[in-house]
Amino acid sequence: MRYASEKIGIQVDTGSGPPCSSRVDREAPESARERKQIMRVSQCEAIVLAARDYSEADKIVTFFTREHGKIGSIARNAKKSIKRFGGSLEVFAQLRLHIVLKETLSRLDSVDLITIFPHIREELVKIGYAGYACELVDRLLPEAQPNVRLYRLLASYLEYLDSAPALEDDRRFFEVNLLNILGYRIPLESCSQCGVSLESVVELYYLPPTGEFFCSRCIRKGLKISPETLSLLALSMRTGRFGKIRFSGDTLREAGEILDSTVASHLNNPLCSLAFLHEMSLVEGR
Repeated sequence: MRYASEKIGIQVDTGSGPPCSSRVDREAPESARERKQIMRVSQCEAIVLAARDYSEADKIVTFFTREHGKIGSIARNAKKSIKRFGGSLEVFAQLRLHIVLKETLSRLDSVDLITIFPHIREELVKIGYAGYACELVDRLLPEAQPNVRLYRLLASYLEYLDSAPALEDDRRFFEVNLLNILGYRIPLESCSQCGVSLESVVELYYLPPTGEFFCSRCIRKGLKISPETLSLLALSMRTGRFGKIRFSGDTLREAGEILDSTVASHLNNPLCSLAFLHEMSLVEGR
């Protein structure tokens, strides 16, 4: 079977690398400023969040590394050097990097492929979900701040997508946990006005502009949300595995409205990958 990703020229290399480690070393200076700068040579595990062409042969690549968080890098001659990069600098590929860390753009020397998640690349819907997850992490995660929990969440989502059907439930599971890890936890516990526990409320409302929940005694406007939806969102943050939480039609719609509103409130501009997901939903009649 031909991969859907062959349309964008993804190639697979099966190299492997040494265990992750880092050390301090000095690099031959490229400028007066770099003569004063100590550069760290690192071998680390990473997921490609974004990649774009730069000049005729180079690429600018954004990685989410397990050890160093999000970093930007330049890969010299990436479009020509099969030996060093193997055509594996594609979004959501998982790699071992040989990289010189700098204050500005780091210098990517070579990579060893862990996986390109080949089964994701066979289906456009899976590519859409994986691309969305990577773009969301890229937009919300500050640079150079390690976040092992978030790295594990993204890697687990990609691993699950590679072996299971692409479902909206799992995208929502990813979103609510990402928001929680980054400190944007949705306030599901109590009414924002009177403080009553929402577990005991039969009728409640969500106000998208503020991201708050209210019992019907305090406010009766906004989006009416079922207690089951809140229960499933809360359970999603207590469950450590994809595929365990399933929403019904109404609860999935309500969870989507809550999460779309919350995610959008933390972004300056809409996600490009979200528009693609909407198009795919219309095509497939979802």
